[in-house]
Amino acid sequence: MIRQNQYGLDKVISLFFWLVPLIVTSLFIWILGDIIRGGIGQLNWAFLTTAPLDTGRQGGIAPILVSTLLILGVCLAVSLPIGIGTAILLAEFTPNHNWFGRLVRRSLDVLAGVPSIVFGLFGNAFFAKTLGLGFSILSGGLTLACMVLPILIRATETGLSAVPQEYRLSSASLGISRTSTLWHLLLPAATPGLLVGLVLGIGRAIAETAALIFTSGYVDRMPTSLLDSGRSLSIHIFDLSMNVTGGDANAYGSALVLILILLLINAIASYLSGKYSKTLKV
Repeated sequence: MIRQNQYGLDKVISLFFWLVPLIVTSLFIWILGDIIRGGIGQLNWAFLTTAPLDTGRQGGIAPILVSTLLILGVCLAVSLPIGIGTAILLAEFTPNHNWFGRLVRRSLDVLAGVPSIVFGLFGNAFFAKTLGLGFSILSGGLTLACMVLPILIRATETGLSAVPQEYRLSSASLGISRTSTLWHLLLPAATPGLLVGLVLGIGRAIAETAALIFTSGYVDRMPTSLLDSGRSLSIHIFDLSMNVTGGDANAYGSALVLILILLLINAIASYLSGKYSKTLKV
């Protein structure tokens, strides 16, 4: 009797663990299918290379696409060196019981859960007003870097901590310097963790709306420098959907482009992760 009850419980638990990913996958396919159905008709070369017309009802998304890539570029240029450097400091040079390390880790965990609107208000107050950058691509990119850093640092630190201690001991026994060990062995081994943090951070940054409204602005013209205001794809989608009557078609098209960019970034990250894993095994 006990075995029968245990067997029934195992079946229920197994069904639950199969049902959850099935529901999540179904929701993703449903949302993606709706966006593809509404936006595939807008997706053409002219849509990607022309400027918006009639407040976005007509024309394309060329300036918006350029502004989005510039904002993302500023975000990555700032967050990658700071994030990787901080992760190396925490994983390799700061013991787990050290008060400084515990304080930094706790602060990162808190920052990872802060709502994006708070980052937007901070970016507006500090980057736009205090530093005098105004509503600009630079303000938006720096604000997104602040949002991405907690995720990137923690993921990279986890990847470095997961590298077996034997790697470090073997390098030390061969007389290899700590810097060379870190650069040629530990970082390649931690690349999958770094890429996970990078993809999650980019996904949050590129789809961000609230923070960019207060920092990069609404302007939909082609930017000529990082100090120009620029509208991101997420803000463009929000504006067309909420404020522009008859803008749904271009909103769907812009959303489809945004998803394609995210899928491309994920594909590149998966390829690099597999490449580094194979290299390390060899």
